[in-house]
Amino acid sequence: MDIDKLKPLVVEALEDLKAQNITILDVKGRTSVTDYMIIASGTSSRQVMALARNVQDEVKKQGMEPLSVEGLDAGEWVLVDLGDILVHIMQPQVRELYDLEKLWTEFATPTTAISY
Repeated sequence: MDIDKLKPLVVEALEDLKAQNITILDVKGRTSVTDYMIIASGTSSRQVMALARNVQDEVKKQGMEPLSVEGLDAGEWVLVDLGDILVHIMQPQVRELYDLEKLWTEFATPTTAISY
């Protein structure tokens, strides 16, 4: 799937279940792991897991299978690997602790960090 179609699809899947503080970081050219990171918060482990499943479901409807999904067992931090996009869904306290935005915005240019 084209990345310009995949980004809004992921954001919409997160918004559908009321994800909070959705941020997109453009890290292409700064890491070989991915081009974009989408970071979002869920208010509980149940919501974090539901958000991750919704992202998986919406991507599958478009004929794409996630490369991997990690963290569904605990629901504190779930990573959905879509190849060109890594989706991090976390509970607020975990997000605050690891502060991926701060870490990666040092590598991403300021104009490429987009918050919703």
